[in-house]
Amino acid sequence: MNSNNEMMNQTVGELLEEVAARFPDRQAVKYIDRDYFRTWKDFNAEVDEVAKGFLEIGIVKGDHVAIWATNVPEWLLTLFACAKIGAVLVTVNTNYKVFELEYLLRQSDTKALVMTRGFKDADYIAIVNELCPTLKNQAPNQLDFPMLPFLKSIILQGDEAPAGMMPFNELFERARKIPDAEYQALKAEQDEHDVINMQYTSGTTGFPKGVMLTHYNIVNNGKSIGDCMKFTHEDKLCIPVPFFHCFGLVLAVMACLTHASSMVPLESYRPLDFLRAIQDEECTAVHGVPTMYIAALEHKDFKNYRFPRLRTGIMAGSPCPIKVMRQVIDEMGMKEITISYGQTEASPVCTMTTTDDSIERRVSTVGKALPQIECKIVDPETGETLGPGKQGEFCARGYNIMKGYYKMEEATAQAIDQDGWLHSGDLCEVDEHGYYKVTGRLKDMIIRGGENIYPKEIEEFLYTVDEVQDVQVIGVPSEQYGEEVMACVILKKGACLTAEQVRAMIKENMARHKVPRYVEFMEQFPMTASGKIQKFKLREWAIETLNLQKANAIETA
Repeated sequence: MNSNNEMMNQTVGELLEEVAARFPDRQAVKYIDRDYFRTWKDFNAEVDEVAKGFLEIGIVKGDHVAIWATNVPEWLLTLFACAKIGAVLVTVNTNYKVFELEYLLRQSDTKALVMTRGFKDADYIAIVNELCPTLKNQAPNQLDFPMLPFLKSIILQGDEAPAGMMPFNELFERARKIPDAEYQALKAEQDEHDVINMQYTSGTTGFPKGVMLTHYNIVNNGKSIGDCMKFTHEDKLCIPVPFFHCFGLVLAVMACLTHASSMVPLESYRPLDFLRAIQDEECTAVHGVPTMYIAALEHKDFKNYRFPRLRTGIMAGSPCPIKVMRQVIDEMGMKEITISYGQTEASPVCTMTTTDDSIERRVSTVGKALPQIECKIVDPETGETLGPGKQGEFCARGYNIMKGYYKMEEATAQAIDQDGWLHSGDLCEVDEHGYYKVTGRLKDMIIRGGENIYPKEIEEFLYTVDEVQDVQVIGVPSEQYGEEVMACVILKKGACLTAEQVRAMIKENMARHKVPRYVEFMEQFPMTASGKIQKFKLREWAIETLNLQKANAIETA
Protein backbone atom coordinates (compact mmCIF):
# COMPACT_ATOMS: atom_id res chain seq x y z
CA MET A 1 0.00 0.00 0.00
CA ASN A 2 1.35 3.46 -0.73
CA SER A 3 2.38 5.46 2.30
CA ASN A 4 2.87 8.75 0.50
CA ASN A 5 0.39 11.59 0.70
CA GLU A 6 -1.16 11.03 -2.73
CA MET A 7 -4.94 10.59 -2.74
CA MET A 8 -6.38 7.15 -3.37
CA ASN A 9 -8.96 7.08 -6.16
CA GLN A 10 -10.57 3.73 -5.40
CA THR A 11 -13.88 2.56 -4.07
CA VAL A 12 -13.98 0.43 -0.92
CA GLY A 13 -14.88 -2.59 -3.10
CA GLU A 14 -11.98 -2.03 -5.54
CA LEU A 15 -9.55 -1.69 -2.67
CA LEU A 16 -10.73 -4.96 -1.11
CA GLU A 17 -10.14 -6.73 -4.43
CA GLU A 18 -6.67 -5.20 -4.75
CA VAL A 19 -5.69 -6.33 -1.23
CA ALA A 20 -7.13 -9.83 -1.88
CA ALA A 21 -5.02 -10.07 -5.06
CA ARG A 22 -1.82 -8.82 -3.38
CA PHE A 23 -2.12 -10.67 -0.06
CA PRO A 24 -4.49 -13.59 -0.81
CA ASP A 25 -3.33 -15.89 1.98
CA ARG A 26 -2.76 -13.38 4.76
CA GLN A 27 -5.25 -13.09 7.61
CA ALA A 28 -7.99 -10.52 6.98
CA VAL A 29 -10.38 -11.16 9.87
CA LYS A 30 -10.20 -13.38 12.93
CA TYR A 31 -12.67 -13.62 15.81
CA ILE A 32 -11.70 -15.10 19.20
CA ASP A 33 -15.23 -16.05 20.26
CA ARG A 34 -16.42 -18.03 17.19
CA ASP A 35 -15.12 -20.10 14.32
CA TYR A 36 -14.53 -17.23 11.93
CA PHE A 37 -11.15 -16.87 10.29
CA ARG A 38 -10.80 -15.52 6.75
CA THR A 39 -7.86 -14.74 4.54
CA TRP A 40 -8.22 -11.70 2.27
CA LYS A 41 -8.97 -13.97 -0.69
CA ASP A 42 -11.67 -15.95 1.19
CA PHE A 43 -13.20 -12.82 2.72
CA ASN A 44 -13.42 -11.12 -0.67
CA ALA A 45 -15.11 -14.23 -2.17
CA GLU A 46 -17.64 -14.29 0.70
CA VAL A 47 -18.40 -10.59 0.19
CA ASP A 48 -19.09 -11.29 -3.50
CA GLU A 49 -21.69 -13.90 -2.52
CA VAL A 50 -23.47 -11.52 -0.12
CA ALA A 51 -23.40 -8.75 -2.75
CA LYS A 52 -25.04 -11.06 -5.31
CA GLY A 53 -27.59 -12.11 -2.67
CA PHE A 54 -28.50 -8.44 -2.16
CA LEU A 55 -28.91 -8.00 -5.91
CA GLU A 56 -31.22 -10.99 -6.06
CA ILE A 57 -33.61 -9.51 -3.45
CA GLY A 58 -33.71 -6.24 -5.37
CA ILE A 59 -31.02 -4.05 -3.78
CA VAL A 60 -29.52 -1.82 -6.48
CA LYS A 61 -27.11 1.11 -6.71
CA GLY A 62 -28.24 4.04 -4.54
CA ASP A 63 -30.50 1.92 -2.27
CA HIS A 64 -30.10 2.33 1.49
CA VAL A 65 -29.27 -0.75 3.57
CA ALA A 66 -29.36 -0.25 7.34
CA ILE A 67 -27.28 -2.46 9.63
CA TRP A 68 -28.32 -2.84 13.27
CA ALA A 69 -25.79 -5.15 14.85
CA THR A 70 -22.76 -5.45 17.09
CA ASN A 71 -19.34 -6.18 15.55
CA VAL A 72 -20.39 -9.51 14.03
CA PRO A 73 -18.94 -10.89 10.74
CA GLU A 74 -22.25 -10.08 8.99
CA TRP A 75 -21.61 -6.40 9.69
CA LEU A 76 -18.35 -6.44 7.74
CA LEU A 77 -19.85 -8.57 4.96
CA THR A 78 -22.78 -6.15 4.59
CA LEU A 79 -20.47 -3.11 4.46
CA PHE A 80 -18.26 -4.49 1.71
CA ALA A 81 -21.16 -6.05 -0.22
CA CYS A 82 -22.92 -2.65 -0.28
CA ALA A 83 -19.66 -1.05 -1.44
CA LYS A 84 -19.40 -3.41 -4.42
CA ILE A 85 -22.94 -2.85 -5.73
CA GLY A 86 -23.23 0.83 -4.90
CA ALA A 87 -25.75 0.53 -2.06
CA VAL A 88 -25.39 2.96 0.86
CA LEU A 89 -24.76 1.43 4.29
CA VAL A 90 -26.81 3.19 6.98
CA THR A 91 -25.24 2.48 10.36
CA VAL A 92 -27.57 2.07 13.35
CA ASN A 93 -26.47 2.55 16.97
CA THR A 94 -26.77 -0.79 18.80
CA ASN A 95 -28.40 0.95 21.78
CA TYR A 96 -31.35 2.30 19.79
CA LYS A 97 -34.88 1.64 20.96
CA VAL A 98 -38.13 1.84 19.02
CA PHE A 99 -38.47 5.65 19.06
CA GLU A 100 -34.98 6.16 17.56
CA LEU A 101 -35.12 3.24 15.12
CA GLU A 102 -38.39 4.41 13.61
CA TYR A 103 -36.99 7.90 13.03
CA LEU A 104 -33.78 6.58 11.41
CA LEU A 105 -35.49 4.07 9.10
CA ARG A 106 -38.00 6.67 7.98
CA GLN A 107 -35.60 9.59 7.58
CA SER A 108 -32.99 7.52 5.75
CA ASP A 109 -35.44 5.90 3.29
CA THR A 110 -34.00 2.50 4.23
CA LYS A 111 -34.94 -0.31 1.82
CA ALA A 112 -33.41 -3.25 3.73
CA LEU A 113 -32.59 -3.68 7.42
CA VAL A 114 -29.91 -6.24 8.36
CA MET A 115 -30.00 -7.03 12.09
CA THR A 116 -29.05 -9.36 14.91
CA ARG A 117 -31.43 -10.65 17.58
CA GLY A 118 -30.51 -8.03 20.13
CA PHE A 119 -27.91 -6.45 22.37
CA LYS A 120 -27.79 -6.18 26.19
CA ASP A 121 -31.34 -5.44 27.35
CA ALA A 122 -32.69 -4.68 23.87
CA ASP A 123 -34.64 -7.40 22.01
CA TYR A 124 -34.35 -6.22 18.40
CA ILE A 125 -36.96 -8.66 17.09
CA ALA A 126 -39.51 -7.42 19.65
CA ILE A 127 -38.65 -3.79 18.81
CA VAL A 128 -39.12 -4.39 15.07
CA ASN A 129 -42.44 -6.16 15.69
CA GLU A 130 -43.60 -3.25 17.85
CA LEU A 131 -42.65 -0.88 15.05
CA CYS A 132 -44.17 -3.06 12.32
CA PRO A 133 -47.09 -4.97 13.96
CA THR A 134 -48.18 -6.58 10.64
CA LEU A 135 -44.69 -7.95 9.87
CA LYS A 136 -45.60 -11.55 10.76
CA ASN A 137 -48.38 -11.52 8.16
CA GLN A 138 -46.15 -10.34 5.29
CA ALA A 139 -43.96 -12.12 2.77
CA PRO A 140 -40.18 -11.60 3.22
CA ASN A 141 -38.65 -9.01 0.85
CA GLN A 142 -42.12 -7.76 -0.08
CA LEU A 143 -42.82 -5.76 3.03
CA ASP A 144 -45.34 -2.96 2.98
CA PHE A 145 -45.60 -0.48 5.88
CA PRO A 146 -47.33 2.88 5.28
CA MET A 147 -45.11 4.66 7.85
CA LEU A 148 -41.90 3.15 6.34
CA PRO A 149 -42.73 3.24 2.63
CA PHE A 150 -39.21 2.34 1.43
CA LEU A 151 -38.67 -0.70 3.69
CA LYS A 152 -39.00 -3.96 1.73
CA SER A 153 -36.68 -6.43 3.50
CA ILE A 154 -35.65 -7.31 7.06
CA ILE A 155 -32.73 -9.72 7.16
CA LEU A 156 -31.85 -11.52 10.42
CA GLN A 157 -28.43 -12.93 11.27
CA GLY A 158 -28.26 -16.74 11.05
CA ASP A 159 -30.09 -19.62 9.35
CA GLU A 160 -33.59 -19.00 10.70
CA ALA A 161 -35.89 -16.01 10.95
CA PRO A 162 -39.41 -15.28 12.25
CA ALA A 163 -42.28 -14.68 9.84
CA GLY A 164 -41.78 -11.68 7.55
CA MET A 165 -38.00 -11.73 7.91
CA MET A 166 -35.35 -13.48 5.82
CA PRO A 167 -32.32 -15.31 7.33
CA PHE A 168 -28.99 -13.73 6.39
CA ASN A 169 -27.55 -17.07 5.27
CA GLU A 170 -30.24 -17.30 2.58
CA LEU A 171 -28.33 -14.58 0.72
CA PHE A 172 -25.67 -17.18 -0.17
CA GLU A 173 -28.28 -19.45 -1.82
CA ARG A 174 -29.85 -16.55 -3.68
CA ALA A 175 -26.43 -15.44 -4.94
CA ARG A 176 -26.36 -18.43 -7.31
CA LYS A 177 -29.18 -16.94 -9.37
CA ILE A 178 -27.15 -13.85 -10.35
CA PRO A 179 -24.95 -14.33 -13.45
CA ASP A 180 -21.34 -13.34 -12.86
CA ALA A 181 -21.26 -11.13 -15.96
CA GLU A 182 -24.17 -9.07 -14.60
CA TYR A 183 -22.40 -8.71 -11.26
CA GLN A 184 -19.08 -7.66 -12.83
CA ALA A 185 -20.83 -5.05 -14.99
CA LEU A 186 -22.54 -3.56 -11.92
CA LYS A 187 -19.27 -3.40 -10.01
CA ALA A 188 -17.66 -1.47 -12.85
CA GLU A 189 -20.30 1.28 -12.50
CA GLN A 190 -19.15 2.34 -9.02
CA ASP A 191 -17.41 5.67 -8.48
CA GLU A 192 -15.19 6.71 -5.55
CA HIS A 193 -17.20 9.93 -5.14
CA ASP A 194 -20.47 8.04 -4.57
CA VAL A 195 -21.88 7.92 -1.03
CA ILE A 196 -20.99 4.60 0.67
CA ASN A 197 -22.09 5.31 4.24
CA MET A 198 -24.63 7.31 6.20
CA GLN A 199 -23.80 7.82 9.86
CA TYR A 200 -26.49 9.29 12.05
CA THR A 201 -25.32 11.97 14.41
CA SER A 202 -27.56 13.98 16.67
CA GLY A 203 -27.68 17.68 16.04
CA THR A 204 -28.44 20.71 18.08
CA THR A 205 -32.00 20.39 16.85
CA GLY A 206 -32.22 17.20 18.82
CA PHE A 207 -32.99 14.98 15.88
CA PRO A 208 -30.26 12.87 14.29
CA LYS A 209 -28.92 13.84 10.88
CA GLY A 210 -27.64 11.40 8.27
CA VAL A 211 -24.02 12.32 7.48
CA MET A 212 -23.29 11.25 3.88
CA LEU A 213 -19.73 9.95 3.49
CA THR A 214 -18.20 8.88 0.16
CA HIS A 215 -15.71 6.11 -0.66
CA TYR A 216 -13.16 8.89 -1.28
CA ASN A 217 -13.84 10.39 2.18
CA ILE A 218 -13.38 7.25 4.23
CA VAL A 219 -10.71 5.45 2.17
CA ASN A 220 -8.35 8.42 2.24
CA ASN A 221 -9.06 9.20 5.88
CA GLY A 222 -8.45 5.55 6.79
CA LYS A 223 -5.17 5.60 4.85
CA SER A 224 -3.88 8.72 6.66
CA ILE A 225 -4.89 7.26 10.03
CA GLY A 226 -3.02 3.99 9.29
CA ASP A 227 0.01 5.99 8.08
CA CYS A 228 0.14 7.86 11.42
CA MET A 229 0.43 4.48 13.18
CA LYS A 230 2.89 3.08 10.56
CA PHE A 231 0.53 0.23 9.69
CA THR A 232 1.66 -2.52 7.28
CA HIS A 233 0.34 -5.95 6.26
CA GLU A 234 2.23 -7.30 9.30
CA ASP A 235 -0.01 -5.45 11.77
CA LYS A 236 -2.97 -6.90 13.65
CA LEU A 237 -5.55 -4.53 15.11
CA CYS A 238 -7.84 -5.50 17.99
CA ILE A 239 -11.19 -3.70 17.42
CA PRO A 240 -13.41 -3.40 20.53
CA VAL A 241 -14.96 -0.10 19.34
CA PRO A 242 -18.31 -0.39 17.53
CA PHE A 243 -18.36 -0.66 13.73
CA PHE A 244 -21.49 1.52 13.60
CA HIS A 245 -19.39 4.46 14.78
CA CYS A 246 -16.71 6.19 12.66
CA PHE A 247 -14.17 4.95 15.23
CA GLY A 248 -14.85 1.36 14.18
CA LEU A 249 -15.66 1.90 10.51
CA VAL A 250 -12.92 4.35 9.51
CA LEU A 251 -10.21 4.45 12.20
CA ALA A 252 -10.25 0.66 12.42
CA VAL A 253 -11.68 -1.08 9.31
CA MET A 254 -10.53 1.48 6.69
CA ALA A 255 -7.12 1.92 8.33
CA CYS A 256 -6.67 -1.88 8.12
CA LEU A 257 -8.02 -2.17 4.58
CA THR A 258 -5.75 0.55 3.17
CA HIS A 259 -2.67 -1.13 4.70
CA ALA A 260 -3.78 -4.80 4.38
CA SER A 261 -3.55 -5.06 8.18
CA SER A 262 -5.48 -7.84 9.92
CA MET A 263 -8.68 -7.17 11.90
CA VAL A 264 -9.40 -8.86 15.24
CA PRO A 265 -12.90 -7.56 16.11
CA LEU A 266 -14.70 -8.07 19.43
CA GLU A 267 -18.46 -8.45 19.10
CA SER A 268 -18.81 -6.03 21.98
CA TYR A 269 -16.40 -4.72 24.60
CA ARG A 270 -15.61 -6.85 27.66
CA PRO A 271 -12.36 -6.17 29.52
CA LEU A 272 -11.25 -9.83 29.59
CA ASP A 273 -12.03 -10.42 25.90
CA PHE A 274 -10.10 -7.23 25.16
CA LEU A 275 -7.04 -8.43 27.10
CA ARG A 276 -7.28 -12.00 25.77
CA ALA A 277 -7.58 -10.94 22.13
CA ILE A 278 -4.52 -8.67 22.33
CA GLN A 279 -2.48 -11.41 24.05
CA ASP A 280 -3.61 -14.55 22.18
CA GLU A 281 -3.72 -13.02 18.69
CA GLU A 282 -0.46 -11.14 19.30
CA CYS A 283 -2.06 -7.86 18.27
CA THR A 284 0.29 -5.00 17.44
CA ALA A 285 -2.39 -2.34 17.85
CA VAL A 286 -5.67 -1.68 19.66
CA HIS A 287 -8.26 1.09 19.52
CA GLY A 288 -10.46 2.25 22.34
CA VAL A 289 -12.19 5.09 24.15
CA PRO A 290 -10.61 6.02 27.51
CA THR A 291 -13.24 4.04 29.49
CA MET A 292 -12.22 0.80 27.72
CA TYR A 293 -8.58 1.23 28.64
CA ILE A 294 -9.49 2.22 32.22
CA ALA A 295 -11.70 -0.89 32.69
CA ALA A 296 -8.91 -3.15 31.34
CA LEU A 297 -6.13 -1.55 33.42
CA GLU A 298 -8.23 -1.76 36.59
CA HIS A 299 -9.39 -5.36 36.03
CA LYS A 300 -8.23 -7.70 38.79
CA ASP A 301 -6.71 -10.10 36.20
CA PHE A 302 -4.86 -7.43 34.19
CA LYS A 303 -1.49 -8.52 35.54
CA ASN A 304 -1.98 -12.06 34.19
CA TYR A 305 -1.84 -10.90 30.56
CA ARG A 306 1.15 -10.13 28.37
CA PHE A 307 1.25 -8.04 25.21
CA PRO A 308 4.68 -8.61 23.69
CA ARG A 309 3.84 -7.24 20.21
CA LEU A 310 1.52 -4.39 21.20
CA ARG A 311 3.02 -1.07 20.09
CA THR A 312 0.38 1.35 18.81
CA GLY A 313 -3.32 2.17 18.49
CA ILE A 314 -5.63 5.07 19.18
CA MET A 315 -7.27 6.50 22.25
CA ALA A 316 -10.07 8.81 21.18
CA GLY A 317 -13.84 9.30 21.21
CA SER A 318 -13.86 11.49 24.30
CA PRO A 319 -11.25 13.62 26.07
CA CYS A 320 -8.28 11.40 27.03
CA PRO A 321 -7.08 11.71 30.65
CA ILE A 322 -3.32 12.28 30.60
CA LYS A 323 -2.88 9.85 33.52
CA VAL A 324 -4.58 7.03 31.53
CA MET A 325 -2.43 7.74 28.47
CA ARG A 326 0.71 7.34 30.56
CA GLN A 327 -0.63 4.12 32.13
CA VAL A 328 -1.34 2.62 28.72
CA ILE A 329 2.18 3.49 27.57
CA ASP A 330 3.85 2.16 30.73
CA GLU A 331 1.69 -0.87 31.63
CA MET A 332 0.48 -2.11 28.22
CA GLY A 333 3.64 -1.30 26.31
CA MET A 334 1.82 0.96 23.82
CA LYS A 335 4.84 3.16 23.36
CA GLU A 336 3.51 4.44 20.02
CA ILE A 337 -0.10 5.13 21.05
CA THR A 338 -1.73 8.01 19.18
CA ILE A 339 -4.65 10.40 19.70
CA SER A 340 -6.93 11.62 16.98
CA TYR A 341 -9.57 14.33 16.82
CA GLY A 342 -12.43 15.08 14.48
CA GLN A 343 -16.13 14.53 13.99
CA THR A 344 -18.40 12.32 11.92
CA GLU A 345 -18.94 15.14 9.38
CA ALA A 346 -15.17 15.05 8.68
CA SER A 347 -15.02 11.26 7.98
CA PRO A 348 -14.02 11.69 10.95
CA VAL A 349 -10.35 12.55 11.65
CA CYS A 350 -8.89 16.03 11.09
CA THR A 351 -5.84 15.99 13.38
CA MET A 352 -3.77 13.17 14.80
CA THR A 353 -0.52 12.56 16.62
CA THR A 354 1.98 10.14 15.09
CA THR A 355 4.17 7.43 16.55
CA ASP A 356 7.16 9.80 16.14
CA ASP A 357 5.70 12.61 18.26
CA SER A 358 7.13 13.02 21.76
CA ILE A 359 5.16 11.42 24.59
CA GLU A 360 4.51 14.91 25.91
CA ARG A 361 2.81 15.93 22.66
CA ARG A 362 0.93 12.65 22.45
CA VAL A 363 -0.57 13.04 25.90
CA SER A 364 -1.28 16.75 25.86
CA THR A 365 -2.43 17.51 22.27
CA VAL A 366 -4.60 15.94 19.56
CA GLY A 367 -1.82 16.27 16.98
CA LYS A 368 -1.41 18.14 13.72
CA ALA A 369 -3.67 18.41 10.67
CA LEU A 370 -3.61 15.25 8.53
CA PRO A 371 -2.15 15.58 4.99
CA GLN A 372 -4.45 17.33 2.48
CA ILE A 373 -6.67 18.70 5.28
CA GLU A 374 -6.66 22.40 6.20
CA CYS A 375 -7.44 23.33 9.79
CA LYS A 376 -7.82 26.72 11.45
CA ILE A 377 -9.08 28.36 14.64
CA VAL A 378 -11.58 31.19 14.18
CA ASP A 379 -13.21 33.73 16.44
CA PRO A 380 -16.81 32.40 16.84
CA GLU A 381 -18.19 35.94 16.82
CA THR A 382 -16.25 37.56 13.95
CA GLY A 383 -15.05 34.55 11.94
CA GLU A 384 -11.49 35.94 11.81
CA THR A 385 -8.64 33.41 11.87
CA LEU A 386 -6.79 33.38 15.21
CA GLY A 387 -3.08 32.85 15.78
CA PRO A 388 -1.28 30.40 18.13
CA GLY A 389 -2.42 30.21 21.73
CA LYS A 390 -5.78 31.87 21.09
CA GLN A 391 -8.97 29.93 21.86
CA GLY A 392 -11.62 29.78 19.15
CA GLU A 393 -13.75 27.44 17.05
CA PHE A 394 -12.02 24.62 15.19
CA CYS A 395 -12.75 24.53 11.43
CA ALA A 396 -11.56 22.09 8.76
CA ARG A 397 -11.63 21.86 4.96
CA GLY A 398 -10.50 19.17 2.54
CA TYR A 399 -11.27 15.82 0.92
CA ASN A 400 -12.66 14.48 4.18
CA ILE A 401 -15.64 16.81 4.55
CA MET A 402 -19.01 15.07 4.17
CA LYS A 403 -21.17 15.39 1.10
CA GLY A 404 -23.85 16.85 3.38
CA TYR A 405 -26.69 15.78 5.66
CA TYR A 406 -29.26 13.55 3.93
CA LYS A 407 -32.32 15.60 2.88
CA MET A 408 -31.27 18.48 5.15
CA GLU A 409 -29.90 21.26 2.97
CA GLU A 410 -30.41 23.96 5.56
CA ALA A 411 -28.56 22.05 8.27
CA THR A 412 -25.75 21.29 5.78
CA ALA A 413 -25.40 25.00 4.97
CA GLN A 414 -25.20 25.77 8.71
CA ALA A 415 -22.38 23.24 9.20
CA ILE A 416 -20.29 23.99 6.07
CA ASP A 417 -19.80 27.63 5.08
CA GLN A 418 -19.65 28.97 1.53
CA ASP A 419 -15.88 28.54 1.39
CA GLY A 420 -16.15 24.83 2.25
CA TRP A 421 -15.08 25.11 5.90
CA LEU A 422 -16.76 22.70 8.31
CA HIS A 423 -17.50 24.44 11.62
CA SER A 424 -17.02 21.94 14.44
CA GLY A 425 -18.60 23.77 17.36
CA ASP A 426 -15.54 22.73 19.40
CA LEU A 427 -13.27 25.23 21.12
CA CYS A 428 -9.59 24.60 20.43
CA GLU A 429 -6.26 26.31 20.28
CA VAL A 430 -3.16 25.62 18.19
CA ASP A 431 0.49 26.13 19.19
CA GLU A 432 3.24 27.66 17.05
CA HIS A 433 4.23 24.14 15.82
CA GLY A 434 0.73 23.33 14.50
CA TYR A 435 -0.38 21.02 17.34
CA TYR A 436 -4.03 21.35 18.37
CA LYS A 437 -5.59 21.10 21.82
CA VAL A 438 -9.34 20.81 22.50
CA THR A 439 -10.35 23.24 25.24
CA GLY A 440 -14.17 23.04 25.34
CA ARG A 441 -17.35 23.14 23.26
CA LEU A 442 -19.50 25.82 21.78
CA LYS A 443 -22.17 23.21 21.37
CA ASP A 444 -24.16 21.73 24.12
CA MET A 445 -23.05 18.20 23.35
CA ILE A 446 -22.23 15.66 26.07
CA ILE A 447 -19.60 13.00 25.34
CA ARG A 448 -20.15 10.00 27.62
CA GLY A 449 -17.56 7.24 27.12
CA GLY A 450 -17.22 8.06 23.42
CA GLU A 451 -20.97 8.38 22.76
CA ASN A 452 -22.19 11.79 21.58
CA ILE A 453 -25.36 12.80 23.40
CA TYR A 454 -27.30 15.91 22.50
CA PRO A 455 -29.28 17.30 25.42
CA LYS A 456 -32.03 18.61 23.17
CA GLU A 457 -33.02 15.06 22.14
CA ILE A 458 -33.57 14.04 25.82
CA GLU A 459 -35.20 17.41 26.60
CA GLU A 460 -37.65 17.02 23.69
CA PHE A 461 -38.67 13.63 25.01
CA LEU A 462 -39.11 14.83 28.62
CA TYR A 463 -41.25 17.73 27.43
CA THR A 464 -43.80 15.09 26.34
CA VAL A 465 -44.17 13.93 29.97
CA ASP A 466 -47.34 15.43 31.49
CA GLU A 467 -45.83 16.26 34.88
CA VAL A 468 -42.83 18.15 33.44
CA GLN A 469 -43.01 21.93 33.11
CA ASP A 470 -39.43 22.60 32.06
CA VAL A 471 -36.23 20.62 31.70
CA GLN A 472 -32.58 21.25 31.04
CA VAL A 473 -30.13 18.43 30.34
CA ILE A 474 -26.42 19.02 30.96
CA GLY A 475 -23.18 17.07 31.06
CA VAL A 476 -21.37 16.80 34.40
CA PRO A 477 -17.82 15.50 34.98
CA SER A 478 -17.25 11.78 35.52
CA GLU A 479 -14.01 9.98 36.36
CA GLN A 480 -15.15 6.86 34.53
CA TYR A 481 -16.90 8.20 31.43
CA GLY A 482 -15.52 11.74 31.03
CA GLU A 483 -19.08 13.04 31.38
CA GLU A 484 -22.43 11.83 32.68
CA VAL A 485 -25.92 13.04 31.83
CA MET A 486 -27.85 15.10 34.34
CA ALA A 487 -31.50 16.12 33.93
CA CYS A 488 -32.60 19.25 35.79
CA VAL A 489 -36.42 19.17 35.98
CA ILE A 490 -39.07 21.71 37.01
CA LEU A 491 -42.39 19.97 37.71
CA LYS A 492 -45.84 21.43 37.10
CA LYS A 493 -47.61 22.74 40.18
CA GLY A 494 -48.95 19.85 42.27
CA ALA A 495 -47.29 17.19 40.05
CA CYS A 496 -45.32 14.33 41.56
CA LEU A 497 -42.48 12.45 39.86
CA THR A 498 -39.43 10.59 41.17
CA ALA A 499 -35.93 10.48 39.70
CA GLU A 500 -36.40 6.73 39.16
CA GLN A 501 -39.58 7.29 37.18
CA VAL A 502 -37.80 9.83 34.95
CA ARG A 503 -34.95 7.39 34.30
CA ALA A 504 -37.35 4.52 33.59
CA MET A 505 -39.29 6.54 31.00
CA ILE A 506 -36.11 7.55 29.17
CA LYS A 507 -34.74 4.00 29.32
CA GLU A 508 -37.92 2.65 27.78
CA ASN A 509 -37.86 5.07 24.86
CA MET A 510 -34.23 5.90 24.23
CA ALA A 511 -30.80 4.34 24.12
CA ARG A 512 -29.28 3.27 27.43
CA HIS A 513 -26.37 5.78 27.27
CA LYS A 514 -28.88 8.68 27.22
CA VAL A 515 -30.42 7.72 30.59
CA PRO A 516 -29.38 10.43 33.10
CA ARG A 517 -27.10 9.35 35.92
CA TYR A 518 -28.45 12.29 37.93
CA VAL A 519 -31.99 13.71 38.07
CA GLU A 520 -32.47 16.89 40.11
CA PHE A 521 -35.81 18.64 40.71
CA MET A 522 -35.68 22.42 40.87
CA GLU A 523 -37.90 25.46 41.35
CA GLN A 524 -36.15 27.59 38.70
CA PHE A 525 -33.11 27.73 36.37
CA PRO A 526 -30.34 30.37 36.41
CA MET A 527 -31.05 32.89 33.62
CA THR A 528 -29.48 35.84 31.86
CA ALA A 529 -31.23 39.19 31.88
CA SER A 530 -32.66 38.35 28.45
CA GLY A 531 -34.17 35.15 29.80
CA LYS A 532 -31.60 32.72 28.36
CA ILE A 533 -30.93 29.74 30.60
CA GLN A 534 -27.30 29.56 31.75
CA LYS A 535 -26.35 25.91 31.47
CA PHE A 536 -22.77 26.58 32.60
CA LYS A 537 -24.17 27.79 35.95
CA LEU A 538 -26.23 24.60 36.27
CA ARG A 539 -23.02 22.64 35.66
CA GLU A 540 -21.10 24.67 38.27
CA TRP A 541 -23.92 24.09 40.77
CA ALA A 542 -23.94 20.35 40.00
CA ILE A 543 -20.15 20.01 40.48
CA GLU A 544 -20.49 21.69 43.89
CA THR A 545 -23.67 19.88 45.00
CA LEU A 546 -22.61 16.40 43.86
CA ASN A 547 -18.95 16.76 44.96
CA LEU A 548 -17.60 16.21 41.44
CA GLN A 549 -14.55 18.48 41.88
CA LYS A 550 -12.12 15.55 41.56
CA ALA A 551 -13.62 14.38 38.24
CA ASN A 552 -13.67 17.99 37.03
CA ALA A 553 -9.94 18.38 37.73
CA ILE A 554 -8.82 15.48 35.47
CA GLU A 555 -6.44 16.73 32.80
CA THR A 556 -7.27 15.70 29.24
CA ALA A 557 -5.54 16.08 25.88
